[in-house]
Amino acid sequence: MLTLYHAPFSPNSHRVWITLLEKGLEFELVEVKLDGEQFKPEFLTINPFHHIPVLVDDGFNVVESLAILDYLEAKYPTPAMLPKDAKDLAIARMVQLVTVNELLPAATTFLPQILGLPEEDPKKIEQAKQKISTVLKLFENLLDDRPYFGSQNLTLAEVVAGTVVIWLPEIGISFSDYPKLSAWHDRLVARPTWQATETTPEAIEALKSVVLARMAQ
Repeated sequence: MLTLYHAPFSPNSHRVWITLLEKGLEFELVEVKLDGEQFKPEFLTINPFHHIPVLVDDGFNVVESLAILDYLEAKYPTPAMLPKDAKDLAIARMVQLVTVNELLPAATTFLPQILGLPEEDPKKIEQAKQKISTVLKLFENLLDDRPYFGSQNLTLAEVVAGTVVIWLPEIGISFSDYPKLSAWHDRLVARPTWQATETTPEAIEALKSVVLARMAQ
């Protein structure tokens, strides 16, 4: 039995959760409350870096979300979630890595705004908006007449980028200049897997409590 240790609000966790559902796999979902549970000895035995997500498969612990996705794709190749063509595979990989290295750090700048907390320095906000704009332009250019990045079918590019892009309207980022990306976004949020894993108000409040506690330290 596969076991996913996760936190509902985490895009890193979300992408693995969706992949498990899209592949139709049976798994146990274990929530790790980030108010200190990640530092408990029992969790540190499966991830000494005290991060989520962690996938446990018959005693084999996989940390780092992109490594988990690669593991799932290799072990459970149906349905295929990576293109075979070299160019299409490069597109999918670019989307994954640009999301992790560029888009997610920029979007995280707006986390206080999402949680209703005091906002970041205006200069940092403007820099983050510029970075997000650069990423969205790239994504728009990488989409063609197919519904997904480099594919007719959902890929790992979608589960990585989609779990971050889904939050951009919440921080006032419009897709009006990106018609292909806007249609792509709408296709994703209409999927049952996205709806089944939607972040609840309770999860947002729990994260807010964690952030406030850290700010008070």
